[in-house]
Amino acid sequence: MVDYRKLRLSNLTSPEYRHVLLLLFWIAHGILFAAVERVIPRAVWHPVWCPLDDLIPFCEWFFIPYMFWFVFLVGMHLYLLLFDVPAFKRFMYFITLTYGVTMVIYLIYPTCQELRPSSFPRDNFMTRFVAMFYQFDTNTNVCPSIHCLGAMAVAFAAWDTERFRKPLWKAAFFAMALLISVSTVFVKQHSAVDVLSAWALCAVSYVFVYRLLPKGEKGGVQKWQEQTII
Repeated sequence: MVDYRKLRLSNLTSPEYRHVLLLLFWIAHGILFAAVERVIPRAVWHPVWCPLDDLIPFCEWFFIPYMFWFVFLVGMHLYLLLFDVPAFKRFMYFITLTYGVTMVIYLIYPTCQELRPSSFPRDNFMTRFVAMFYQFDTNTNVCPSIHCLGAMAVAFAAWDTERFRKPLWKAAFFAMALLISVSTVFVKQHSAVDVLSAWALCAVSYVFVYRLLPKGEKGGVQKWQEQTII
C-alpha cells in the first residue's frame, strides 16, 4: 500500500509517486473533449444508426447501471492507486490509448445520434432523471462510446490485479462492464454501432497494453513490493 501522506509537490516526480502524474491525462482529455464539442459545427456531425437500434426499446431502469459507470471507474482508480501501482500504470496506459484514439476519430469523423425519444413511454422518477441528464449531456461525439471504453478499462484492470484474478471476480467485473455498455443503448445515449466500435478498439488495445507492453514482467502488488525493496 502506497503511503500518500508523504506526497508533496517537491517529490511528485520521485519513483514512489510519479505514477500519480498519469492522472493529468484526465485534465487534458476534459479540455480537449470540451473544445471538440464547441469547435466542430453541428452541420458536419454524422448521425450514427443501425437497424438494431430500432429493435432496442427505451428502458429507463438501465439508467442505474449507466450511472454506476462513474463509481466503477473512480473506484478502480482509487483501488489501484493505493494497492497496485503497476496495474494502475497499465490501466492508465489503456485509457490514454483508447481515449486518445477516440478523440482523433471525433476530430476526423464527428458523430452524433438521434435516438433519444421525443417523449417517454412512462412518467416516473427515473424518466425524469433521464430527461435531466439529456439536458446536461449532449448527443454528439458518440462513436466509439467513451462510456464503453471506460467500463471495459475497469474490467481489464481488475483482471490485471492480483486481488481480482479469481474466476468469480473476473466474471463479475466483466459482466458489470457489459451491463454498463448495454445500458447505453437502452437509455438511448448510444447506437449499437458506438458500442461495437468501442469493444473492437478495446480488444486491440488490450493486446497491446496487457499482452505486449508488460511481457515478461511480474504484475500486481508483488512486483511493486519487489521494486520498492530494491
